[in-house]
Amino acid sequence: MRVDRRSFLGGGAMALSGAELTSSALSAAPIQPLGRHYRIATEEAFTTPELANEYRRIAQSGSSKSLDLILMRTIFNDPPMGSLGEQFRRQLLNMDERLHIMDQNGVDMHLLSLTIPGVQMFERDAAIAATGTSNDYLADVVRRHPTRFAGLAAFAPQDPTRSAREMQRAIASLRLNGFIINSHTNNEYLDNEKYWEIFEAAEALDRPIYLHPRSPSDGMAEPFRDYQLGGSMWGYAIEAGTHAVRLIMSGVFDRFPKLKIVLGHMGEDVPYWLWRLDYMHARRTSQGQVKKLALKPSEYFLRNFAVTTSGVESHDVLNYVLRVLGADNVMWAIDYPYQPTAPAVAFMDTAPIADAVKAKVYHSNAARIFRLASAGATGLSALGAHLL
Repeated sequence: MRVDRRSFLGGGAMALSGAELTSSALSAAPIQPLGRHYRIATEEAFTTPELANEYRRIAQSGSSKSLDLILMRTIFNDPPMGSLGEQFRRQLLNMDERLHIMDQNGVDMHLLSLTIPGVQMFERDAAIAATGTSNDYLADVVRRHPTRFAGLAAFAPQDPTRSAREMQRAIASLRLNGFIINSHTNNEYLDNEKYWEIFEAAEALDRPIYLHPRSPSDGMAEPFRDYQLGGSMWGYAIEAGTHAVRLIMSGVFDRFPKLKIVLGHMGEDVPYWLWRLDYMHARRTSQGQVKKLALKPSEYFLRNFAVTTSGVESHDVLNYVLRVLGADNVMWAIDYPYQPTAPAVAFMDTAPIADAVKAKVYHSNAARIFRLASAGATGLSALGAHLL
């Protein structure tokens, strides 16, 4: 069943009309505390006790060769593997500790999203059920702390039609701010047209999809099994960057020109490859080897993507990405709890960029892209109250 885009636009707009602020309020920057920028961190992971138990069951079952099991066993084994695994599990679950660390470091808001692998290693019906309960859990956290947290809803690509319905519920009823997906599902990528109901829903709801990494899919996994390459050292960026390029080459953004995709980790290496993507795509197109697109690959990246700084605290890289993508397309992130908070704050505080650009990266781009000005029921007035 195809998603009726008009029903999303009509029903969703009616449901949201009471909570949305005016367009001028949405574009306004959050109130800046005296002496520093307002700080919104945009790739901050959490999980629920129920999902933690399921991850442990999968990690211990021995029924999968997925490289994701390395991280899952480190964090969710009972007990976790080492002090770092114990810390990660505790901080994924403990909102009080999270708030304490935010307060210690002057972080005003976390945009929360389910940690990898989300629900994407579950069977279809279990995945759909888990997205509903985890999105309810997240919405409750946001309701209890509307000035400190906003949230990205999970969905289950295993069933695109039911996922599209959950996406609508997440925005219209739960008042969440976008969506999170952890790259491949069952070793498949979202450029396959059977998944495009998901993009249709996201575009109709006018909310971005955060395309978060996970370890390389089984078909490309073997070279990553050595040297711990399958995770954040190398494999995550290769996996998510490949997924993003597949989306561009498939024509997704010709079909859904207003769709917004967010990539972490300074763009998962794609910004450094844009010239060559354009050059080689033009050559392959002239030879009839690849699909002809309406735009150059780089033009889709500039139009349909934004990136965050999560886990890449290099001023040289930040300056390059700002120069290539523009100051409106880059957002700050910590990657909590997998990266420490204090260095991420220091990285952005000391960035050698104009103060107006720093304000965009620290908060105003996130407020615009994720509609954070209308997060929760209190909007900017509550954000201001929090800062008084």
